[in-house]
Amino acid sequence: MPQFETHRSVPHTPDQMFDLVADVERYPQFLPLCEALSVKNRKERDGKELLIADMTVGYKAIRETFTTQVLLNRAERVIDVKYIDGPFRYLDNRWRFVEAEGHGCTVDFFIDYEFKSRILGALMGSMFDRAFRMFTEAFEKRAATIYSR
Repeated sequence: MPQFETHRSVPHTPDQMFDLVADVERYPQFLPLCEALSVKNRKERDGKELLIADMTVGYKAIRETFTTQVLLNRAERVIDVKYIDGPFRYLDNRWRFVEAEGHGCTVDFFIDYEFKSRILGALMGSMFDRAFRMFTEAFEKRAATIYSR
């Protein structure tokens, strides 16, 4: 059951970073391993937005698609991702955007997952681990491109 957690300071506002991570349809443009992402359903509920999304990830000849529920809680600046279907036994992911004193914000990223298949875990596990470690960096680079114009 691999886990990864990081806390990164960035020179952008919490709202800017929330918007960047919430814009899931753009992930294939900049996120490592993400080949496609489609939102199957989108609902507003209690001031929060709930998405059901399919993400296809690939590395060399291996492709896997999985479905997640993404809860966008703008008021609390939190994005929770819960696993629905695909190659994992489970996947939990959380983003939090905390205003920093003076300037910018801290981006808290946490992910915990396990593959259903030991074979798939052996084939993709270390690659997924590296990719998840690169996620926050990919978002930071994307933010610099978009917000530093």
